[in-house]
Amino acid sequence: MAGAPLLGHCADAGAGAAGQAGAGLEAAGQAGHEGAKAEQGLPANAVKLREHGFLSNSMFVTWIVAIGLIFFARRAMKNVQEVPSGAQNFWEWMVESLYNFLADIVGSDLVKKTFWFFATIFIFILFANWAGLIPGVGTIGWGRPDAAGHLHHIERPLLRGVNADLNMTLAMAIIFFACWIVWALQANGVGGFLLHIFGPKGDTTGALKVLMIGVFVIVGLLEVVTILFRPVTLSFRLYGNIFAGENMLEAMARLVPGLGWLIPIPFYFLELLVGLVQALVFMLLTAVFTLLICTHDEEGPGHGQAAPEKAHH
Repeated sequence: MAGAPLLGHCADAGAGAAGQAGAGLEAAGQAGHEGAKAEQGLPANAVKLREHGFLSNSMFVTWIVAIGLIFFARRAMKNVQEVPSGAQNFWEWMVESLYNFLADIVGSDLVKKTFWFFATIFIFILFANWAGLIPGVGTIGWGRPDAAGHLHHIERPLLRGVNADLNMTLAMAIIFFACWIVWALQANGVGGFLLHIFGPKGDTTGALKVLMIGVFVIVGLLEVVTILFRPVTLSFRLYGNIFAGENMLEAMARLVPGLGWLIPIPFYFLELLVGLVQALVFMLLTAVFTLLICTHDEEGPGHGQAAPEKAHH
């Protein structure tokens, strides 16, 4: 996951509509529309910390969260005790709960192969979402004071929510898509993978079978389109919820002058729940997509015993 920000940066440089929109916002700001921009809340694009650098404010927070999780995990499991306590107890409880939860969904065999990814993606997204709620994220940075010398709006925040950057969510979705292809080929092979998508389902004979082959080829083409769109839907779902939540908190802070510290408090609790739900949704969707492609249509247990009994008679 540490390489995901760089992958997202490459996607932004290649063909990101969000990057073009961000460039338009920056150009508008340079042209003298600071007042209109200030009313838009959180900018749609992440701001680079250096004008000609590659490190953006969201990527900076990404590395902080990743390093923090690695450090916490190493400290928690440094001196493993047979009877866990403290940080070790929390870490083992979280990992074991995730493992059992995923085993009930994808099965005990598949979870052994894929748990490393699903657990990592859930833990990282969860703590990245919650890190974006820490006071100072989005409110510390550079801006332009008004005529009275007061700084009411931060135009270039130093810190930005990780998943409020479309590059990051798209990078995680692309990483999953690459893992999904590898798992699908390992489970089915190339022929089985194509048969799983384009092959006819059910038992048919005669002319109906020929007709159904044509129908399922068309259905397979539609399935290919939906598979290609999965990274897009995964990334926009997570990005949209987190980006909207941060804009809502900023709007609540500006709603009543002088009470900007009080009004957003109930919404912070809401965003804590949203951060948990979105991490769970991302993990569950990726797990279900993997289960659908790696599951084989097997005959029931009774069918497997019928042949020996028939031969015996």
